[in-house]
Amino acid sequence: MKMTRLALLLAAALFVWTPAAPAQEGPRKEGSETVARPRKKGADAEAEAAKIPSKLSKKDRPALPDGVPTFRSDVNAVSVEVAVLDNKGRFIPGIPRGNFRILEDGVPQQISNFGLGEAPMTVCMVIEFSNLYQSYWTESWYQTLTAAYGFIETLKPEDYVAVVAYDLRPEILSDFSTDKRAAYEAMQRLRFAAYSESNLYDAVTDTAERMKDIEGRKAIVLIASGVDTFSKITFDKTRKILQEAAVPIYAIGLMQALRDYYDARGMMGSLARMDFLQADNQMRTFAKETGGMSFFPRFYGEFPSIFRAVSDSLRNQYSLSYQPTNQARDGKFRKIKVELVNPATNEPLRIVDEKRKPIKYSVIAKAGYTAPREVE
Repeated sequence: MKMTRLALLLAAALFVWTPAAPAQEGPRKEGSETVARPRKKGADAEAEAAKIPSKLSKKDRPALPDGVPTFRSDVNAVSVEVAVLDNKGRFIPGIPRGNFRILEDGVPQQISNFGLGEAPMTVCMVIEFSNLYQSYWTESWYQTLTAAYGFIETLKPEDYVAVVAYDLRPEILSDFSTDKRAAYEAMQRLRFAAYSESNLYDAVTDTAERMKDIEGRKAIVLIASGVDTFSKITFDKTRKILQEAAVPIYAIGLMQALRDYYDARGMMGSLARMDFLQADNQMRTFAKETGGMSFFPRFYGEFPSIFRAVSDSLRNQYSLSYQPTNQARDGKFRKIKVELVNPATNEPLRIVDEKRKPIKYSVIAKAGYTAPREVE
């Protein structure tokens, strides 16, 4: 649909957590508490040795070494990576296996493997760069580059990053590499936008399909307005492709403050307002259904906490696997829901801080997987 061009997260009943650096599961007490302890130096030595494919190309992609958590759609075993975050986006470590419950299409599943790990990230930055909003030296242009450069600066030496920009079509500006200079050089090309189209659906699905066979902790960081003007595929088709690709999307919605400014002064019509609300909803949907997160910053000062939340969610995850009770090879989509429960009462797990005050948390996981289809 064409758009207007207006610029714009107790071993039994209780779990106690202290905000800290990435941590491994803490020592367990016989009673009702589990306290997380900071991870020791060198605990991620194995993860640092993991090598991630450095090609966005769909061909000749080697797999990661054994032991690196991955989400697979093999009907005989399903692996799910789960992040548990507090209301400030910080990862909560040390939650025992017994507090996790997995439901597949509403049916409880038996967890066969469980672990907590930290590993390098494989991230593709998908950046909207269109004359629709990112004209040279506009506020939207500056915010786009600030978000993109800011995220690159938070990456560790062992992280892999690629850069894709899109307007009428997606363009790979730099392939996966641990050399951040390649990403910075790619960003130098984001000066003058060429087209006034913003084909979000085409760009995000193309990237997700290229990344779906890459194993390990991978994600798309989508920096965009959420607007789609002229993609070849529909919103519903995009959702299906993203769910099947199983690449988490971390969406950063642009132009929030600018849109509020125009709206408050009566400079935005009702149609434009509805269009942007739809754009935000699309970003939220893509993030939620792929097991990612969505952010809609109004101030530049929010970017550091956003980048920290993305890093905590991707680097520190619980790796769970199970053999589904439904072994039918019917090619259907199976919904997955991961919950934290008190096994003694079957009620939602209550997490508190050191002062025994309850804290809100969210469980981030994939929405599901597509079962393989029997080949006749």
